[in-house]
This record gives sequence, C-alpha cells and structure tokens, in this order.
Amino acid sequence: MTQDMKLDPITVEVVRNKLDGIANEMESTLLRSSFSPIVREGLDASASLFTIEGESLAQAVAIPIHLATMIPVVRRIASEFPLSSMKEGDIYLMNDPYLGGTHLPDIALVMPIFADGRPIAFAATMTHHQDVGGMSPGSIPTNATEIYQEGLRLPPLKFRDGPNDFDETLVKIMRLNSRIPDVFMGDIHAQVSACTVGAQRVAQVAKTYGGNMTKAIFADLLDRSEQMTREALLALPEGTYRYVDFNDNDGIELDKRIRIEVAVTIKDGTFACDFTGSNAQVRGPFNVVPSGSQAAAYYALRTITGAHIPTNGGCFRVVDLTLPEGSILNPIEPAPVNSRTATIKRATGAILGALREVRPEVIGADAAGEMLALMFGGARPGGRRYVVGELIAGGSGAGPESDGVDVIETDATNCMNLPVEAFERDAPIRINATRLRRDSGGAGRQRGGLGIFREYEVLEGEVIFTHRGERHFCPPSGAEGGAAGTMAKTVIHRASGEDEVVQSKLVTRLFPGDRVVIETAGGGGFGAPSERTREAVREDVANGKVSPEAAREEYGLTDG
Repeated sequence: MTQDMKLDPITVEVVRNKLDGIANEMESTLLRSSFSPIVREGLDASASLFTIEGESLAQAVAIPIHLATMIPVVRRIASEFPLSSMKEGDIYLMNDPYLGGTHLPDIALVMPIFADGRPIAFAATMTHHQDVGGMSPGSIPTNATEIYQEGLRLPPLKFRDGPNDFDETLVKIMRLNSRIPDVFMGDIHAQVSACTVGAQRVAQVAKTYGGNMTKAIFADLLDRSEQMTREALLALPEGTYRYVDFNDNDGIELDKRIRIEVAVTIKDGTFACDFTGSNAQVRGPFNVVPSGSQAAAYYALRTITGAHIPTNGGCFRVVDLTLPEGSILNPIEPAPVNSRTATIKRATGAILGALREVRPEVIGADAAGEMLALMFGGARPGGRRYVVGELIAGGSGAGPESDGVDVIETDATNCMNLPVEAFERDAPIRINATRLRRDSGGAGRQRGGLGIFREYEVLEGEVIFTHRGERHFCPPSGAEGGAAGTMAKTVIHRASGEDEVVQSKLVTRLFPGDRVVIETAGGGGFGAPSERTREAVREDVANGKVSPEAAREEYGLTDG
C-alpha cells in the first residue's frame, strides 16, 4: 500500500507508461539479440517487470503463457535467495516446472533492480530455447513419459554474481546438454542484455522520483488495477458458466481424447475457475503444472474485463483456481510436461467458451486453438548440427460482427511461423508451398478464419522430425448456428511412394525426398451460413478462400 503517501495521479500515469515502455524495450532487445530463429523470427520470448513481492508490474507485448508463468518463477527465486543477499548485477535462472516453471525449453532469467542501495523490483525474461537436450532435437518429444526424458532441468540458481562473474561451471553444464550450444548460449546472453536494459531504465526512474516514491507508485498501480478489475466483474452477470472441449491425444495413446472441463464462477467481483471433471494426468507430455492454468485464467480474465485496465499483478488478485491433484492440469511429479502449450490453449479456449454468454460481443466461435509445433534436427555434411523449429497457427473463430482472422495465434500464445528464407537458411529442407487452406474456415453468417497449407521437402541427410499437432480429431466448434472449422491434417509422403497420415503427434525420421504436408485447422463460424450475404460469399470465392463447390453446398450460392 502507499502508506498515506500523497501521489500525483499525473506522475503515476507517467510512470505507468514509462514502465510499459521499458518492458517493450526489453522485449525488443531480447528479440534483436537472440541467435535462434524460433526467437528472432518466431518471437518465442517475453519480458516483464516485477515488484519485489513477485507481482507483475509491467509486461511487454509478448506471450501470455510466458508473462503469467514468470510470476511463480520470480516468487520462487525471491524465496530461495533472500533480498538481503542480492547485489547489483546478480542474475538468477531456472526452468524446473515443478518448482514454478512451465516446461524445460522455457528458461527464465531474473535480475534484481536497485535504488538507494536496496532492491526495489525485478527485471525478468523468458525464452523458449531451441534445444535443451532430451530424447529428440528441439526438446519437445511427444512420446516422453517422464520429465527426465525432456531435457536439462534447472532449479533456481545464481547465474551471475555481480556485474561480471558468471558461474562458468553452470555454463559448461548448459552447453554440454544442448545440441546447439553456441545458439543456446547466444539466446541466454540476449536474455542477460534484456534484463540489463530493464534494470538500468527502472533504476533511472527511481533516481528521478526517489526509491520510496517509486515503490509507492508501484503499489498504487497494482491497487488501481485490482479495483478496476473488481468493478468490471461486478458489472457482469453473476453465475457459474461451463464448457467442455477436447485435445486429440497425449502422444502415447493416440486413440484416447483428453477432456478439458471448466466451471467459471463470477461472484462479488471475483473470478474462479474450477477444472474438476478434466482428464486425469496422462502418460504423454501434455500435462500442465499450475502456472500454465494460471496463464489460461489470467488471459481469459483480461479478455472480459477490458483493455482500458492496465495489465499488472493487481488484475490477477481476483482469480481463484481449483486444480485437482493428479489431473492433467496439476500432475504429480515426474509426469512429462514438455507439450503443455496444447493443453493450456485448450483450457484457455474452454474458459472463453464458458464466458461466451457473459460477453457475447467480445467472445466469438472457437478458434482453431492449435499451435502446431514442428521440430527438425540433424547434421549437415561435416557434422555441424542444426535444430530448427516452426510454430504454426490455424484460423481464429468468427465473431458476431466479423469473420475470423486467417492463420493467427490466438489466446495464450502469440508466436509467428518462420519466413521461408529464414527456415531454409538454417536447415537443408525446402518449403515447396505456403498458402491459405481453402474451405477450412467454418461456414456461418461470419466465416471462421482459415488455416494454412505448407509443404516441406528434405534435401539431404537424415532428419529427426517432431510433430505436435491438435484439432486432427476434435474440430473447433461454431457458435449461434455456425459450422465447426475444418480439422487439421498432416501427411508424410515418403520418397518410396508410401504415405503416412500423422495421428496428431509423432516423432519419426525423414530422409531425402520425403515431403511433409501440413494443413492446420480453421476457426468456427458464427451464425447460420444462410445469413451470410451473397456478396460476401462471392468475394470469398473470388479470393480463393471458399471453393465454388463449398459456396453451393454450405451457403446455397447458385448464381456463381
């Protein structure tokens, strides 16, 4: 609290915008300094500022999963290393999901920020590292059955003591456990640079206003966001709202669907999500530790309470989660968790689906809700190893007034697929085709967004290939009479002439001449297809988004 300190509201607002700018400068530094294509092109990294109590203070425009899961990471580090022991330049890191992290490729770096000789905040970054070891290149083996198979596991550790003294033993351990150690450490040092920028900029703010005043402003910002969030929830109809959706499988038992069930209760300015009824933890790596469920709930909360509320830890004080122990959303160690994104996205979509009747003007039909992860790993002639990953989206769901967006990350993720040139530069693989997937968006008064068609061909060498897909068996639902989006499909066309249909998840080997053809899911449609204007259908046909056959069969267009 501000302890009766008089704060000028204009100054508070100036500082708030300054903090947001600092977080985004950290993010820019992180992306521009990183070595791996999954970060510099795929944008799979995030930056944030925190109070010394471990509450989010300001966030970059980045990835909701990272921004939320950094909260327990910062709190864990602050509990393991007392503030009184910290000094300027110290940096800490961790990735262990069972100690507050998310999955092993996501390594967090945390740096204390000082004013008047004492810590007043933390700068933190989280990067998805292209490879941290484990049983397959890219460290997301869909056939893992325990966390020990997934890569290097790091508890809270001091990475740098003061401004110059890195723990060289830890550096050697990390390098030894990655297939691409130079790229790995390049991304780590990009995180160091981003944290340093954040620490310097916040220290300058504290120098301007004084350490005590700056901390009072931090507290006021959090209290204000909490109050605004509670007021926004009080304006919504109280009640309990339910939704159920499914993931395809767990990567091990490919014919078993995974149930995600949620009951969302809005009452007295609070937001509670109860996942009782969801699947028990699974054998494969699609389990989610509690930090991931928090990310799902926090994103959904911000969706329904409005962009006018500054996003910080004050917003999240109203959230309560029920996560049954031993469920897919609160597994028991050493359950594997590397593919947790797929489940977080489904949990986020389920919360939003439950809230559709609360904010129908905001929440549309179900999105494809897939972030197709492809990992390719091998060695070039001469032995130099490569690991290249792709993160590919489907279509978003249509809204009551607008069509869905084609090929876009939705809900708790916010990444990009790699440009063809960037991908082909880093791997001996050619991308033969990239285009929108015609007819994939669910039909409706407003059409669902389209998925993407992409074809890869191996040019040389043996490639270990990981495919982590969703929506191959469980399509995204339409709303208010709209049709479901078209399900995803992936086929491996072997050079031998054989075809192999991927059952959503796969780790296999590819050889020269093998081609992988992926087609991601479209979003659900909104409203009855018969209500779509003839002009809109004709425009879709002209733009190649809807075939003439689908225009006739789904929309009843008979005049071309």
